[in-house]
Amino acid sequence: MHAHLDVFVNGRPVIVPAGIGIDVDNPGVKSERDASGLVTGAGFVQCDEPCISPLHTHDLSGILHTETKTRSPNRLGQFFTEWAVRLTNDCAGGYCKPDVPIKIYVDGKLETGNPAQIELSDLREIAIVIGTPPATIPKEFPQ
Repeated sequence: MHAHLDVFVNGRPVIVPAGIGIDVDNPGVKSERDASGLVTGAGFVQCDEPCISPLHTHDLSGILHTETKTRSPNRLGQFFTEWAVRLTNDCAGGYCKPDVPIKIYVDGKLETGNPAQIELSDLREIAIVIGTPPATIPKEFPQ
């Protein structure tokens, strides 16, 4: 299953990092880095011990991969835990209400419930908008 996550701060996109949920320092993981050392791609080759979570990112596309043997859906909060970024009803990362407006959209529709509970269904588009919104809120999984 694959969901897509967009994050915007004051109308500008924020990169969802590659290699979240993957031990990019493990010699069994093939990872690519740019000149600054930022991981731009991560793929599993073969590890002696587990080196990849069932919920992870391979590249900078914002695609969240769920690869499990059982069909139990992951939730957005699980991904943010993997990312080590706070996600609550009132905060996304270091931004918190009421100082900064935060809105969550699922498939283009405003989500008012707990964002951590949003199911990462296949082909779901999730947009987290912090501060000023972008000109267009994404509504569909990118093709």
